[in-house]
Amino acid sequence: MRSLTLLLALTTLLGAQTPATAKLDPAMAASATKAGPDLAWHDPAGWGIEGRLWPEQERRNYFDRLPAAAEQTVPAAVWNLSRDSAGLMVRFRTDAKSIHIHYKVTKPALAMPHMPATGVSGADLYARDGQGRWRWVNVTRPAQVETRTELIGGLDGTSREYALYLPLYNGVQSLELGVPKGAAFAGLAPRPKPIVFYGTSITHGACASRPGMVHTAILGRRLDAPVANLGFSGNGRMDASVGALLAQVDAAAYVIDCLPNMGPEQVTERCVPLVKQLRTAHPDTPIILVEDRRMTNEWLQPGRQKFHDRNHAALQAAFAELKQQGISKLYYIPGDALYGTDGDGATDGSHASDLGFFRQADVFEPVLKEALGR
Repeated sequence: MRSLTLLLALTTLLGAQTPATAKLDPAMAASATKAGPDLAWHDPAGWGIEGRLWPEQERRNYFDRLPAAAEQTVPAAVWNLSRDSAGLMVRFRTDAKSIHIHYKVTKPALAMPHMPATGVSGADLYARDGQGRWRWVNVTRPAQVETRTELIGGLDGTSREYALYLPLYNGVQSLELGVPKGAAFAGLAPRPKPIVFYGTSITHGACASRPGMVHTAILGRRLDAPVANLGFSGNGRMDASVGALLAQVDAAAYVIDCLPNMGPEQVTERCVPLVKQLRTAHPDTPIILVEDRRMTNEWLQPGRQKFHDRNHAALQAAFAELKQQGISKLYYIPGDALYGTDGDGATDGSHASDLGFFRQADVFEPVLKEALGR
């Protein structure tokens, strides 16, 4: 599958349950430079970002997905893509009647030909309703690298839990959340034991209209569980170097969804070693293998059909070998209907639309629930 990093280079600049609350240092939480007469600004670095793995390790940039040391061990393309903030989420509670945001992204390419700026570079806000369900609130519509805007106003002053999903295909250089002075505000600490997704551009988020519409985010809300997104566009290839990093994570489950970037020979070569690498480090953590999706127009292309048949067969054979060797807590998700079967689940035949991501979440959810003992 063609790497979306090439598309980024071509793109032109376009206009429930109450979790534990982090103790905030007021000096860290409120920015003296940006706290105007009406707003107090809060920096999420003061309480932590959910989906940000290895928090104790040094970062080049706070919002990078991989620690700085990974630059020396993973492929260069993986490192560069890891600097996108896909899957990172800020959780907080406030009774504010308006919520504001001030953030700056790292790249001037705010959109792609088949993915809007709201997905590539937007910040996407959700809140829990009175029944504890996650409901969408608003998304930013970035027109330049720096955005300062009111995300939502006219709120009723009820104290609620919020979740802010960060940009999918851009990095974040700085981020603050503003509320009217006098409003209660508390950052919510990242929850432990995330579900860790390792995959391709689809896991990375192509081509969701908003960061909250990727299947990983949808599943996090449905399961009320933390998730971590290690999707690397064009470069999710079951690399042992990435496996070594995954093995350091105390995960609730690992979801390995790399086949769209691999061929059958690579699957045969790399799948069994990767699973054993994870199983050696974590004997009881569920591992879920996912077949690649079918292209939504491949019913017209017999060559593509045969390729995916072979790819699926290679993963099935690896799964059978692992089971035969006694690897337990291993699960499998077929790929034929990940986007549905009507051809309407993708933007370009390959990358999911919001509909395709919703359908993927429907397929993943029962398997994850079984794996997690739900």
